[in-house]
Amino acid sequence: MSWTDKLSATRAGLRNLNGAIPDTAKAFGALGKSVKQGGTLDYKTKEFVALGISVADRCEPCISLHVEALAKAGATREEVADVLSMCIQMGGGPSMMYAAKALECYDELTT
Repeated sequence: MSWTDKLSATRAGLRNLNGAIPDTAKAFGALGKSVKQGGTLDYKTKEFVALGISVADRCEPCISLHVEALAKAGATREEVADVLSMCIQMGGGPSMMYAAKALECYDELTT
């Protein structure tokens, strides 16, 4: 399955869940909006942090959503790769496997 297909499936699953728990979904959405707009770090930096956590937690749907956000924010392949190298340093072999997935996702979504 391509990363574009994975993104579509993730969004469909989230729409389904949001319909079942609208109050929770609305509150979670407000939290996301608040943390991305406030504070001292810029949006792209925050998405780099989110990508690092996605790799460390081995969450493919999270990887796809945050790589897409980074691509839209103008992150370069070199910047993404640099973040992924920190993920590998902190998480070892399992992070290396998911870092490879994240770079593959970036390459697909930006070509």
